[in-house]
Amino acid sequence: MWEERYDTDDYLFGRAPARFLKTHEACLTPGAKALSVADGEGRNSVFLAQKGLEVTGFDYAPSAVEKARALAAEAGVNVRYEVGDIETWGWPEAAYDLVVGIFIQFAGPDLRPRLFERMKRALKPGGVLLLHGYTPKQLDHGTGGPKVLENLYTPELLQEAFGDMEIRELESYEAELSEGTGHVGRSALIDLVAVKPAP
Repeated sequence: MWEERYDTDDYLFGRAPARFLKTHEACLTPGAKALSVADGEGRNSVFLAQKGLEVTGFDYAPSAVEKARALAAEAGVNVRYEVGDIETWGWPEAAYDLVVGIFIQFAGPDLRPRLFERMKRALKPGGVLLLHGYTPKQLDHGTGGPKVLENLYTPELLQEAFGDMEIRELESYEAELSEGTGHVGRSALIDLVAVKPAP
């Protein structure tokens, strides 16, 4: 499904980074190692690289990764891109200062715990996790995201999943999005910023 959606000349979610990343620039430390999970067409990984981070991004869809490489070349930045899915990608342990997951809600209740644990494990102690997605109210808006209730995030779900980290921000809210043709209009959003504690 994702390969078909991304296999076009257009960038489904646009070329600009998610507004969430722009509003959390304070978390983006030049020289830090960052991982962009299910990075899609590269809009977020390219932005991270433009901010001076050393970035790795992976996605399941080869067409998305090809477009991400083209976007990075156009922007004049270096990003390490790989094709892989949540289950088969290498997930190096304690390798990144920053792990970013933006609209990665293809993962349902069976896959999501494994995904979250791998994201946490990939962080160095003291590393920051940035997670951005939709709440169940998004089903009323219909302006993007999964149409499956159990794939959406609630504050309680994220509190439970990341309660072993220092949660610095956990906020649900509504806002207008204009991110390509994939995310347009009034949206029910949720943000998480959490820090992996030192041993």
